[in-house]
Amino acid sequence: MFWVIFITFISLSHLYVFWRTASLPFLQTSATRIGLVTTGIILWLLFVTGLLYGHGHDSTLSYWLEMGSMTWMGILFLLTSSLLLVELLSGGGWLFPSLTFKLRGFALAVGLVLSGIALYQGTKAPVVDSFEVTLPELPIALDGTVIVAMSDLHLGNLLKEDWLAARIAQVRELHPDLVLLVGDIFDGHGRPRLTTTNTLQELSAPLGVWGVAGNHEFYGGPQTIKALEDGGVKLLHNSWAQMKPGLVLAGVEEHTFNRRPEDGSGVITKALAGRPSGAAILLSHKPWLAEEAAANGVQLMLSGHTHAGQIWPFNYLVERFFPLLAGRYTVDGMPVLVCRGTGTWGPRMRLWLPGEIMKITLRSGE
Repeated sequence: MFWVIFITFISLSHLYVFWRTASLPFLQTSATRIGLVTTGIILWLLFVTGLLYGHGHDSTLSYWLEMGSMTWMGILFLLTSSLLLVELLSGGGWLFPSLTFKLRGFALAVGLVLSGIALYQGTKAPVVDSFEVTLPELPIALDGTVIVAMSDLHLGNLLKEDWLAARIAQVRELHPDLVLLVGDIFDGHGRPRLTTTNTLQELSAPLGVWGVAGNHEFYGGPQTIKALEDGGVKLLHNSWAQMKPGLVLAGVEEHTFNRRPEDGSGVITKALAGRPSGAAILLSHKPWLAEEAAANGVQLMLSGHTHAGQIWPFNYLVERFFPLLAGRYTVDGMPVLVCRGTGTWGPRMRLWLPGEIMKITLRSGE
């Protein structure tokens, strides 16, 4: 059902953009109209073929089909957003009839310029954002512990082992004591590449590489979970583990939340049950139920999933479902850090915020 709705929405956006483009006076000739219709059909077929064949296949053809399909989807979103803003300002052409066509042409130009910026930002290396967090129950001996956290790498057909190797090099430069992967590490379409899993094994830290499964891991099924474990990631399945005396790491799996936060009510309490004393850090792919985490004595919660909307202005819609969108928050006295994603989902595009690797330095409350 999701894919039916998704393809329908993209198809309607596709028709809308070409309908408004065809209304521009300098495109009124019959030859130009035929060209527009032909271009529209080719781009729609590219999108559908890339979506249906590109996902789940591992070949040069599937790579370029998916890259083209997803890039066009991102461009289409920005063109649609720009045109809809003009519709709103002009009342669909009724308020300023003499300027309507100029405004539509301007909107299309803006959409294309923004697409170019988004492609540039989306293919740049993620930046490292540094945070200092005081954990009241962290022993003084662990003061200065460095954690590097990444989420939403979406390793798959578009982001492969060469991209992952570059991220691992970035992580090594930060000299972390602990590496945390906060879900959606694999894209979950088709069998994970063995070469990517082997590259993941190169990620290391003295206290280990730990993580939780995101929604895309569950889309991929057991083979994706196994690929993570084969890659050396120690997954927390609604459970906890002690890193060192006085420092506990807990994690909840994304699927326990289903589609609403209340679906997972109580899972955080269960995941933390029986933990030893000390500072507790919680990994939760979706930034939900922070209040429950704080009530259970969690002193730092790490999440991802939102991508900070990835392509502006989509962030305004995402924020309606995930008020903890990206960055640092405080919920009932507990700090929450939401990673805006190290990789990208769908198009290799970001507007305006780049991908992110979090460097977190822990400070003792003692």
